[in-house]
Amino acid sequence: MEQVHVHKDNPYCVSLTRYERWRTREVMVGSVGIGGDHPIRVQSMTTTDTMDTAATVAQSIRMIEAGCELVRVTAPSLKEAENLKDIRRQLHAAGFDTPLVADIHFTPNAAELAARIVEKVRVNPGNYADKKKFANIEYTHEEYAAELERIRKRFAPLVSICKEYGTAMRIGTNHGSLSDRILSRYGDTPQGMVESAMEFVNICEDMGYHNIVLSMKASNTQVMVQAYRLLVSHMRVTGRNYPLHLGVTEAGDGEDGRIKSAVGIGTLLEDGLGDTIRVSLTEEPEAEIPVAQALADRYALRSSQPPLPERRDLPYNPYEHSKKTSHAIGFTGGEQVPRIIMDLSAGKDLQPADLTPLGYRYSEKLDKWRIDDQACDFLYVGDHPPSFELPGTLHLLENADTTGSHNMKVMDATETSWPAEQPFMVRVLTQDVNDDFIEKLKAHPKASIILRSTHSLIMADLRNTVIEFIRQEVTNPVFAEVYYTEDDQTWPLYAATDLGALLLDGLIEGIWIRHPECSSSLLNRTSFGILQSTRTRISKTEYISCPSCGRTLFDLQETTARIRERTSHLKGVKIGIMGCIVNGPGEMADADYGYVGTGPGVITLYKGQQVVKRNIPSEEAVDALINLIKEHGDWIEAESLALNA
Repeated sequence: MEQVHVHKDNPYCVSLTRYERWRTREVMVGSVGIGGDHPIRVQSMTTTDTMDTAATVAQSIRMIEAGCELVRVTAPSLKEAENLKDIRRQLHAAGFDTPLVADIHFTPNAAELAARIVEKVRVNPGNYADKKKFANIEYTHEEYAAELERIRKRFAPLVSICKEYGTAMRIGTNHGSLSDRILSRYGDTPQGMVESAMEFVNICEDMGYHNIVLSMKASNTQVMVQAYRLLVSHMRVTGRNYPLHLGVTEAGDGEDGRIKSAVGIGTLLEDGLGDTIRVSLTEEPEAEIPVAQALADRYALRSSQPPLPERRDLPYNPYEHSKKTSHAIGFTGGEQVPRIIMDLSAGKDLQPADLTPLGYRYSEKLDKWRIDDQACDFLYVGDHPPSFELPGTLHLLENADTTGSHNMKVMDATETSWPAEQPFMVRVLTQDVNDDFIEKLKAHPKASIILRSTHSLIMADLRNTVIEFIRQEVTNPVFAEVYYTEDDQTWPLYAATDLGALLLDGLIEGIWIRHPECSSSLLNRTSFGILQSTRTRISKTEYISCPSCGRTLFDLQETTARIRERTSHLKGVKIGIMGCIVNGPGEMADADYGYVGTGPGVITLYKGQQVVKRNIPSEEAVDALINLIKEHGDWIEAESLALNA
């Protein structure tokens, strides 16, 4: 049995300070190359019934015309695998030669047939040769070896067919569907995900088959990023370089789904990892393509950007989430959640209504502020403090030379006189962080740092500077200030990438997103969305919602909307909404409640991993879910929240 290894010097990427894609081996999927010198490929998956050939072909064409370079289609049984012939033939007749990928779970016979028809098959090591019962099993060395031999016999026929037909394969580990065998030995961990994939890789390599793409998907972005890093580190140690398919599974829909996908996928792309990506949204599949393309396009010319000074090691563990050491200043730093700064310094006289998009609603009749769960923490007003009294939870930041106020000052790093007793913030460019500045920080423990970068490699530059703070034992809280000018469809993806990467590694204590033309409402929502997606600050209900496919047994988009309408006020509650049983039970391990399609028109409800109610008619299932949440004490009436706000 091969043990997962970790690279010691530069753990998971070619460079921490310059952009360089990790060079993987070329894998051809029909006429489309993945890895090697090929660009980052974008792909998606059909949501139609695979047996409905006309609908699947029509949807595939919409995806291709949107820019999809590989089309994945589910093949849950032999009949669907057989129908891939007709789908492929009709696509070719319509003038489209985009490669097809058969998505396989539980059914080796369907995989073996599909591998003779389409250009690529995706198998899930967690359920290709195993059935999940959530059983904890103690294995001797001999018993575990016998299990691996059983898997080999089950998997080897597919490998032989792929070799014969020139079919590519994705070995796609899902955090939510690790086998009982892997869970028993390694737990529900990134290491277990890597071990699961490598068991199948070893079989392929023993048979001389290398036309492999690997993925480590999870709905939890921390787990997803750690698993990919661990996989790459292991491959670098052992001399492998298989291409990577990146994705955050069950990301959800709308702004939340896009931000969550960008956090996970973008964090890895920043460090040159990833050869093909799929953004999994609970929307029509063609809606996924522009998001994936926007993420990929950012790196098309990234290698031509000037590098930062090389750094070969890290003062933290990139395979586990932990916060860097910082001391508390008021309600910032220490063990507190990351804080958010918003900017209303444009120069006009502020009115209470200007704070509504920032989570603070004023009732003139009651002379009372209502504070939302997504209410920003700091408000930068520059030289224009408001003339009205603010709620006590909102802290004003004003320029250092503003007179007649007792609000927190924002100093420039070049200013010679910093406050000696009062908390304040100091804005500094990464390029101005030197030994003198660091010594000054150490002499001013009440200074929080607002760190900015003008470098094109903004995340790497900010990370590199924070690493220097760690090395110099600077424990002042750090806010990352980022500035974007792109359109409203693009800049949130960039912000989620840049800030998400820093938050996932626990390197910053706050964020400040700036845009010259964007609404304060979108800036505030995006800020909270990034914190939610990194699991560093929970401010709303989280929906672990799969993107739908041909296995889905109900209308996911409509159902997700109905559940969201009834439950969106349940801060911190995680609800899984799964179209079928494939990932349902596993992902329920990360959700508090699960809503899973288990048959035509019937739903099974979960509490964590445990089935609570089976075969509920779909028209009654949302009410049953609400009742289940109430039974376990997690329900709060929306009206009472409003009254207590």
